[in-house]
Amino acid sequence: MRIVTQSAFGEPSVLRVTEVDRPEPGPGQVLIKVEAAGYNPVDSAVRAGAFPLLGEPPFTVGWDVSGVVETAGPGVSAFSPGDEVLGLVGFPAAGNAYADYVLASPDELVRRPAGLTAEEAAGLPLAGLTAWQALVGIARVKEGDRVLVHRAAGGVGHLAVQIAKARGAHVAGTARAAKHEFLRGLGADHPIDYTAEDFVTSAGPVDVVLDLLGGEHAERSAAALRPDGLLIAAIGGNPGITAQRAAELGIRLQVVSVRPSARDLTELVSLVEAGRLRVHVDQIVPLAEAAKAHELGQTGRTTGKIVLVP
Repeated sequence: MRIVTQSAFGEPSVLRVTEVDRPEPGPGQVLIKVEAAGYNPVDSAVRAGAFPLLGEPPFTVGWDVSGVVETAGPGVSAFSPGDEVLGLVGFPAAGNAYADYVLASPDELVRRPAGLTAEEAAGLPLAGLTAWQALVGIARVKEGDRVLVHRAAGGVGHLAVQIAKARGAHVAGTARAAKHEFLRGLGADHPIDYTAEDFVTSAGPVDVVLDLLGGEHAERSAAALRPDGLLIAAIGGNPGITAQRAAELGIRLQVVSVRPSARDLTELVSLVEAGRLRVHVDQIVPLAEAAKAHELGQTGRTTGKIVLVP
């Protein structure tokens, strides 16, 4: 089978397609024939060495997968060959999703609903779980809450907007003006052009900020919160603010670290089936051109998700 690997940290050009033996599932594993694999910004960060999640190369990045169960290992009863599935595989260890076949644990997977294509399904797990675990698991967003989502048209952001709306929140989202119609189509109440207006005065005060920017923007996000409001940082590196500084500002700070969860994925799939959540796929890139997917992702201009297909 083909798999994308790298032997050194570096630019997208370090990604190489190679041939290896197809793995065999062990006890408690399934082998999935990959139909699509999702790209996420963490893929680029790990590839470049900015986020040393997998240690030193060689390794394979990629954790989002949708496909068909090829073989079920001993002790697996939840899935059978032919089942269409999706999941966040292996995270934060190696998931090896940039490949023709991948091994997974059944507790990382759910069945793919009829309302999702394979490509859309591959864009859901990591981004959707990040948004869900932040807004539902941490913030407990409820009807009437005011939520600000940064990078609202991006991979995590466009799903977060829909999840917050499904919970009954009033949702503001930052994005360039050209993406405001897209955001309104997702249910956003108040798109904010961060290049032309101050999101602090335009959005605030809000109960929750989902911060997908970090850095110098973190304290400004804190300023948009009501007293004792919640800033959730979904930043792989430095969120740009400490818990001590947040306390000085009179707000709360939490960091979301996404984790595989079939239970949470089931909730996301239920929203899909109810017509309340959709995955927007911006670009579909052949697996052999994984470097191109990384180049596109690093522009920071993607609307929704980038997906790789074998």
